[in-house]
Amino acid sequence: MPHELHGYCLEDLEPGMSDAYARTVTEADLVLFAGLSGDNNPLHINEEFASTTFAKGRIAHGIFLGGLISCVLGTRLPGPGAIYLDQQLSFRAPVRIGDTVRAVATVKGVDRASKRVTLDTTCYVRNRVVVTGEAEVLVTPREESGG
Repeated sequence: MPHELHGYCLEDLEPGMSDAYARTVTEADLVLFAGLSGDNNPLHINEEFASTTFAKGRIAHGIFLGGLISCVLGTRLPGPGAIYLDQQLSFRAPVRIGDTVRAVATVKGVDRASKRVTLDTTCYVRNRVVVTGEAEVLVTPREESGG
């Protein structure tokens, strides 16, 4: 069972467990992420330019969507204390201001010997898949977590 300051312990995780986080993308998200990351690609911050591209308008940064996956891994499943080791992402469709993105992580495998957990990661807008991927995290066993 997860705890406020420590998420699931390694022994608590099984394939098929899943959790999610949803967020509606705002103008502020794009501007703040561009400022934080330094990624000022006009596709994200300039409507006049972006309207002339394949996207026909501004779209969210792909790594912003990766950050929503990070939110699931770090706050829900496995949760606090998990260490993000690896992430593979494939961007399938653009995400726009006003879209509500639901990031989902599902346990795919648990390697108790290495303390590593593999999770399928997917972002949806409505029922449309916009990002797919796979993450690997390091998760503390109960005996090392103090719980």
